[in-house]
This record gives sequence, C-alpha cells and structure tokens, in this order.
Amino acid sequence: MAELTIHISNELAQRLEPLQNRLPELLWQLLDIANLPSISQLTVQTESTDITPVYQEVLDFLIKRPTPEEIIAFKVSSQAQTRLSELLGKNRFATLNPMELAELDVYEQLEHMMILLKARALKND
Repeated sequence: MAELTIHISNELAQRLEPLQNRLPELLWQLLDIANLPSISQLTVQTESTDITPVYQEVLDFLIKRPTPEEIIAFKVSSQAQTRLSELLGKNRFATLNPMELAELDVYEQLEHMMILLKARALKND
C-alpha cells in the first residue's frame, strides 16, 4: 500500500483528525465527485424511459394542478400497486436486485410525498 505525505494547515489537520481512519474512503469519494460532469454539462432527461412508470404517473397527476380534493383521492394505478406488491414480496425474501431496490426506494419516496401532500390538502380543505 502506498503512503502519501501532504502539507496542510493546522486548522485543517484538526478538522481531519476525527476522520483519520476514513481518509482513503473520503479521497475516493472526492475523486468520484471530481469526475462528475459540471452542472453546465448536465442534461435533463425528459424522456420517460429513464423514469419509473409510477414516478411518471405521479408527475402526470401533479402537472394537471389537482385540487385538494383530487390530491386526497389520488391513488396510483392498479399496475403500480401490483408492481409495488411484487417488490415488497421480493424485499421480504431479500431477493431484490439493485435496480428493483432503487425502484422500491422510488415508491417509498413517492408514498411519503403523497402522504405529506394529502395532509396539506386536508389542512387546507
């Protein structure tokens, strides 16, 4: 394993002291961040192929500027509910692949957002 010696300020040394055991990991993360495209290089993907169907479904609903009553009554499609059941079943047996795990995470985030939206809609109703 290589050893690296760098000269840093005393203040930075004090701040890094608690992270001493994690420095190699943090340097790897810094390299990953440095290799990301700059904000000006990023392009927004508007193609629906990169967005999960349930996410697209919720976006389509919200873009119609629903009333509080429509927000309260909103439910995802039966296809999305079926897919969620499949993912939850696989999650129970720890057989989700990374893509399915990310998809389940999207479902959880959307559910949380819809709960908050419905709570606000009820409050304003």
